[in-house]
Amino acid sequence: MKNRFILSFDVEEFDTPLDYGKALPMHEQMQVSEIGLRRVLDLLTRYEVKATFFTTANFAETYPDLMCQIATRHEVASHGYYHTTFEIADLKKSKDKLEQIIQKPIIGYRMARMAKVDEWEIAQAGYQYNSSLHPIYLPGRYNNFFKPRRPFFLHNVLQIPASVTPLIRFPMFWLSFKNFPLWMIQWAARWILWADPEKQVNFYFHPWEFTDVSDQAKFGLPFYVSRHSKQRILDKLEHFIRWAKPQGDFITFADLYQEFKA
Repeated sequence: MKNRFILSFDVEEFDTPLDYGKALPMHEQMQVSEIGLRRVLDLLTRYEVKATFFTTANFAETYPDLMCQIATRHEVASHGYYHTTFEIADLKKSKDKLEQIIQKPIIGYRMARMAKVDEWEIAQAGYQYNSSLHPIYLPGRYNNFFKPRRPFFLHNVLQIPASVTPLIRFPMFWLSFKNFPLWMIQWAARWILWADPEKQVNFYFHPWEFTDVSDQAKFGLPFYVSRHSKQRILDKLEHFIRWAKPQGDFITFADLYQEFKA
């Protein structure tokens, strides 16, 4: 089996400054994410790489034409209705709204901030896979260190955890990508591909990372969150894509689900 790489982006309102006591109007939250999203899309188009975009219905309603454009070559999945608030009813409402906008089925879900979500409700809302499990210990967020690393079915829904290495559980997510050298990310990706029979490694980012969010007075983000934003993180992702393409295929979560279903 060939190696498979999955890039995913949580397309949402840029509400991260709210976590650090900085108020940011909704239109600015949207603009920051939209600017970064367009930069990411340009990069993926240049390298003919497809990805999965977990999108809030709120963002999709604000930029319906952009979402339709994305859906022509990438997968769109649900990231809830709003990023800051959540109700169980949002599971079905966000799915329905995204399907209405892009005129394609939505089969995947990812909970905002990888928070815990009732798996039975995910199934009841009609999703076929869920990528809301991050099997690491993240201080202040969750402790999933002993949860499964590899895909598994629950309530007939395929659970696709965020990729982490065996043993030490080094995570392949945006904070690692920002704060560790690229050779370390590549080393961890090789370890996962070598260890797991599924031969897939998935990464998740946010479009706002590809915008300049370094203004401390405006956004209030700590250094480990704001560093390497805009062009530096875009260049780093480009270098990773150039490294990975000769070693395997870039697929979407929907592609992986279809393999498991088959």
